[in-house]
Amino acid sequence: MKLGLSLGYSGPQLRLPLEKIKLAERLGYDSVWTAEAYGSDAITPLAFVAAHTERIRLGTAVIQLAGRTPANAAMAFATLDQLAGGNRAICGLGVSGPQIVEGWYGQLWGRPYYRIKDYVAIMKKIFAREEPVTHEGKEISLPFTGEGAMGIGKPLKSIMHMNPDIPIFLGTGMESTVRLTAEIADGWLPLGFVPETANLYDDWIAEGLAKADKSPADFELQAGTQVQITDDVQGALDALKPGIALYVGGMGHKTKNFHKEMMIRRGFGDAAERIQELFLAKRKDEATAAVPNEFVDQGALVGPKERIRKRFRDWEDSGVTGLTISGDEAAVRLMAECARLNFAAE
Repeated sequence: MKLGLSLGYSGPQLRLPLEKIKLAERLGYDSVWTAEAYGSDAITPLAFVAAHTERIRLGTAVIQLAGRTPANAAMAFATLDQLAGGNRAICGLGVSGPQIVEGWYGQLWGRPYYRIKDYVAIMKKIFAREEPVTHEGKEISLPFTGEGAMGIGKPLKSIMHMNPDIPIFLGTGMESTVRLTAEIADGWLPLGFVPETANLYDDWIAEGLAKADKSPADFELQAGTQVQITDDVQGALDALKPGIALYVGGMGHKTKNFHKEMMIRRGFGDAAERIQELFLAKRKDEATAAVPNEFVDQGALVGPKERIRKRFRDWEDSGVTGLTISGDEAAVRLMAECARLNFAAE
């Protein structure tokens, strides 16, 4: 199982942990991942990281579809790929949610399934450079012919010769979009994946792969977890609960919250409803307290080193091809030991 390092997105200021990134590369980590919400973007930091590293893959988990046209996303990743020396960029895409799509980007939420499908198809056509790009989609078309169009849009082919094999990963979680991910994408960035419920997705992935006549060997599954080495297990679990309460309770509309739906899918339906009820009532401390220990512990690697090593084996057996970790330098080193990576310079 490969390891990745999560950088996430910025707070009030953007600071990249460059020494930790370099350490991860020396220890044999496969990838480093950025994210975006409504502050720092996810692609620009990877260009900076590329300038200070040699081989580690550079992925987004995720860029938001509404923030860029598919042509702009393709241009950005093709540029990053060439700046980084080739075959290092991974384009991780996600739809975000209607509050951000319509509230931040001013774009129509539309039909996410078809928007994802059109977006990926257009990007792959642009990367391939086989002919000037045209696409007649249910959500996105090139050239644009919708309301207000002048009708003189011209199909174009990229001036720059792009890497046709830049992988596209999708951050999805619902049955239809997970199946679509296996069909059209090169990898999956699952929301809330844990070993205990890994089998929930087996049929969806198998059906998507079969539809595209793809082998499981052609498809990567990059899950994520947080790592903290400590003797205070309960304290570590409690420290993660405010973030979970925020996402389950308030990151999305009451009737459209993918994080809440994920919690329900994992078997914590009553807790999910209670967390959202309390959070939306501005009782955030109570919402945090309502997050079950078991739910947190399933998705994190916390505790003494031996506890983490034992739990790590469950992740190795879960079917994921890669695990992206968040943690300090001690956690980065321990995970390298658990994954038995090559220590090139340690």
